[in-house]
Amino acid sequence: MDAKQAVLDAMKKAGEPVNASKIVELSGLDKKEVDKVMKVLKKEELIVSPKRCYWEPK
Repeated sequence: MDAKQAVLDAMKKAGEPVNASKIVELSGLDKKEVDKVMKVLKKEELIVSPKRCYWEPK
């Protein structure tokens, strides 16, 4: 599974908006990897932020 899919799956599993630290906890990925993937997901508009520093799938 690629990192993008792992991040999206972790967000879906949480069932609520999550921050990067929670994604690291749920996915088991490295913090730097999660930050990099989230930057790409934001650019592709696949995730949205309902409140500051918290993200969920679009």
